[in-house]
Amino acid sequence: MSKYVKDLVTKELAQRLSGVEDALLVNVVGLDANRTVQLRKHLRDKQMNLLVVKNNLARRACEGTPLSAAFDGAAGTLAMLWGGEDLISLAKEVIEIQRSGQFAPFEPRGGVMDGEHLSAEMVKDISKWPNREGQLSLLMGQVLSPGAKLCSQLLAPGSALASQIEKKSEGVEEEAIQADGE
Repeated sequence: MSKYVKDLVTKELAQRLSGVEDALLVNVVGLDANRTVQLRKHLRDKQMNLLVVKNNLARRACEGTPLSAAFDGAAGTLAMLWGGEDLISLAKEVIEIQRSGQFAPFEPRGGVMDGEHLSAEMVKDISKWPNREGQLSLLMGQVLSPGAKLCSQLLAPGSALASQIEKKSEGVEEEAIQADGE
């Protein structure tokens, strides 16, 4: 490939990856054309993008961006994967695809999150984190918990008193019925 063509490809990659801050690197070597199309369709349905590119060209296209850390120590043919709701959802999907075995040689190789390099093991660990929706539900539980506890503590004495009055009134009614019957 001539230097001119490499520069054109690098500029196209840089333009395509502009705005992307988090991405994963995956291995897709060994997938035949039909399974690659199926994989791309599966990922596209989840608003995720898969791009197979030479490491040197991707490294040059990502220089000076948060994605540059992804290629630290990267070797062999890799594909970049980005998109989805967030990086955690992306990592969960990558691990799920790997576990399913449908796209057998597919596996995580690393990535970048907030400008920090991720290893394959770190990607597996990140896939165990709660995604954005899970984090919001945890946060809402923590925000609402003190209020719910306070509410129950304020209402508890009143409901206990109401229960005692009800029991007392049942005892008085029974005595009145027995007195009328005699």
